[in-house]
Amino acid sequence: MFLPGMKKGILLLGMFLLLVSCSEYQKVLKDGDPGVKYTMAEQLYNEAEAENSKPKYRKALRLFEQIVPQYRGKPQGEKLTFLFADTYYKLNDHYLAGYQFERFTQSYPNSERIEEAAFKSAKSYYHLSPRYDLDQTETVKAIEELQKYIVTYPEGANIKEANDLATELRIKLEQKAYQIAWEYYKKGNSGIPGENYKAAIVAFTNFLNENPGSPFREAAYYHRFAAAYQLAINSYQYLMQERLNEAKGYYDNYTRFYPEGSEYYDEIQASYRDLDSRLQNF
Repeated sequence: MFLPGMKKGILLLGMFLLLVSCSEYQKVLKDGDPGVKYTMAEQLYNEAEAENSKPKYRKALRLFEQIVPQYRGKPQGEKLTFLFADTYYKLNDHYLAGYQFERFTQSYPNSERIEEAAFKSAKSYYHLSPRYDLDQTETVKAIEELQKYIVTYPEGANIKEANDLATELRIKLEQKAYQIAWEYYKKGNSGIPGENYKAAIVAFTNFLNENPGSPFREAAYYHRFAAAYQLAINSYQYLMQERLNEAKGYYDNYTRFYPEGSEYYDEIQASYRDLDSRLQNF
């Protein structure tokens, strides 16, 4: 059991050591030679790993930034470049982590850590992927990087996670494409009558052709029919029969794949009964 005076002494000693440590770090940061900076940076990185300490990662990063260019082409360069990239990764700076790991794989293709670097590079780009309703350029880049890892390391330690991440991103792209078609459908007869429904039919058809295994496939089949049905029943009389028959074809497409009990089955049947009744009048 510590006495009050002992506790105070330990606290003061801790503060003193912290101040000394900070002072030493600042001195090395400003005036230390590259070898001393390398040693301290690696020590801070290892301590940060053990303690999961973001402040120590940030300190290590400032030193790495100063010395990485000086060690390119030298024996220590491979390890230093990896630690530099990994520090960005641990600090969740995904853009710079992806870029630095990519540089590492290009500079050291025979490294023992090449697979780990390739995966972390791809995963960094995965983290940059935005919500599905925003521009998906970063998502496409992430899929390309993950696919590159999957093809290069089919038996790699991270292959399952890489496949899972790539699948997740592909579904995001599918959701984006589905949403574009849905937006046309949702606008209905606003603007030029029928044009939004025509655009929705085209967009849903393209979606179905390009995404055969999508979880949004049933919804796309249904809403393509729904768009065609709305287009038909709101048409001029001389266009209605042809458009009703087109909608009937989309109904057949849906029911071929999705029998009774499917999510939209009852809704599509109600619309189809009306469609069939209208066709009987021609």
